Amino acid sequence: MMGDGNTMFFGGGLFMWIFWILLIVVIVVVARALTGSATTSAPPPQENPLEILRKRYARGEIDEQEFERRRHELEQ
Repeated sequence: MMGDGNTMFFGGGLFMWIFWILLIVVIVVVARALTGSATTSAPPPQENPLEILRKRYARGEIDEQEFERRRHELEQ
């Protein structure tokens, strides 16, 4: 009697679990592919140093003399 339960678990029962797990994995992969939620988005564009300098000047972090000095250094 005990042998019947083990045969069922390792026979048909185990394969049924594997089938359902694989089915769920396939559904998740297909859903991600259809919704475009994969990590294929482009990275945000990076600012160049002159743009950063202009923003710092606009926010008042540096004065006009400092802005002109650093701008001159960047343009060399």
